[in-house]
Amino acid sequence: MRTRSHSTVPNLVVAQRVLDQMAAAARHHLVDETGEAMVGLCLPPGSASSLPTLYVLDTIAPDESAVRQYMTFQQGDARQDELIWWLQENWQIGRSQRGGLLRRLAGPANRWDAPLRYLGDWHKQPGHMIQPSGGDLQTALAWLLDPDNESEFMLAPIVTLGHPATVQSRSTSSNYVMLALNDSEAMRVDFWYIDRATPLFQPISPTVYPDDQLPALAPYPWHLLDETRYEAEMQLFRREGLFQALSFWEADDVPPLEICFLTGRVGADHLLLLITPHDYPRRPPQVRVAPFIPMGAGDDLYGVFETAFRRAEPLNVALDWSPAMYLADVVRAAEAQIQPATSRAAPAASATASPQPPGTDSAPEPRSKGETP
Repeated sequence: MRTRSHSTVPNLVVAQRVLDQMAAAARHHLVDETGEAMVGLCLPPGSASSLPTLYVLDTIAPDESAVRQYMTFQQGDARQDELIWWLQENWQIGRSQRGGLLRRLAGPANRWDAPLRYLGDWHKQPGHMIQPSGGDLQTALAWLLDPDNESEFMLAPIVTLGHPATVQSRSTSSNYVMLALNDSEAMRVDFWYIDRATPLFQPISPTVYPDDQLPALAPYPWHLLDETRYEAEMQLFRREGLFQALSFWEADDVPPLEICFLTGRVGADHLLLLITPHDYPRRPPQVRVAPFIPMGAGDDLYGVFETAFRRAEPLNVALDWSPAMYLADVVRAAEAQIQPATSRAAPAASATASPQPPGTDSAPEPRSKGETP
């Protein structure tokens, strides 16, 4: 494999948790290939003579639609993109709260003031194939040359298993790390870099940092971690004859974002805002009540939610919360407090009995891997 001078390859820092996640995923798919997307930071050089530094902070698994076979791995799905969007959006909120560019210009304290971005994909290869394949090169070039991805470079670590778990000397210029999996076997991760300027994979030397020396990212949201629970919630909304619109909102001024549902019944004079924390249903939702807002086809539902949130008042729902409960239970308890049961609109027997505003049954479209806030 042809290489160029390492002087033009950036510095690389990898969080220990990233290696641990690689090992867990690789052991889970021992026979077939597997891999995940990586996110992190690209910090500019500190002086004219230094190089940029890439920080790999997290690795995100695809869903079960990923193709995992011997000698074949294909990933990239809506859930993975939504998780990247979630991490980017919460990171950007944190940057804004810390002062962003103005604070960075004022001093070096906020060293992590950079957009969170997609950095590339790692994948496991069979045997001891420690270099990217020709197919990997074609995939990387197609990604880099696509203007929609807005990406100038990619990392492409290769994970291989079955190496002896012995103590090995490693020079600072080596492009691999070893991680013992047990007393006899180790995982090897070879790090490779490619950019538009030189369309060939180059070895890049990693430095592994303890997790407490690097910034943590937002915890994942419940509706992406537990899709079965989310689908059950949506089914109960429909069964109750409730329309719903999903929004992500900074409801308490503390990241991460809350996963919020704007809901109500046709003919009611109010809307309910159900504000769930990222770890719902372990923690209960908060409820706010807003006057009804007319909605038409093509309305910006984020705008509708913002208006409703500004007009809403908190409602302390008298409900002894349990994680076995659902949002529909909260709605019924809230309605019982808002107006007498005899004047409530009767729940519809099915979703078809109560039409809902268009576009209220899907989440906002996330950014693609290449986009940054």
